[in-house]
Amino acid sequence: MSSSPCLSCGACCAAFRVTFDASELQSEGGCVPDGLADREAAHLARLKGTDHARPRCLALTGQIGVQVRCGIYQERPNPCREFAPLAELGDFSPACNRARARHGLPPLPVD
Repeated sequence: MSSSPCLSCGACCAAFRVTFDASELQSEGGCVPDGLADREAAHLARLKGTDHARPRCLALTGQIGVQVRCGIYQERPNPCREFAPLAELGDFSPACNRARARHGLPPLPVD
């Protein structure tokens, strides 16, 4: 059984802005820690660090392309949950490979 390439990649966490419904914040009854998010509007929030010119989620630890870990994996917002299953099933999306390219990593097979 091989390990997921996501555990050594992390490019998606350092390539895209992550905006999500504010109801996912802990203060609103959700599970995303408020300290790792900024409000964009009354009903929207974004993960800190993902709105920078060179985005990198503050919850991401480690070195991209070597070994990474999401510090809020169990509490991550829906956009992160929706992105990850493709990789977990071995079907890597074009968005995954765009993120990898931004970090000089080779593409993964797309079904």
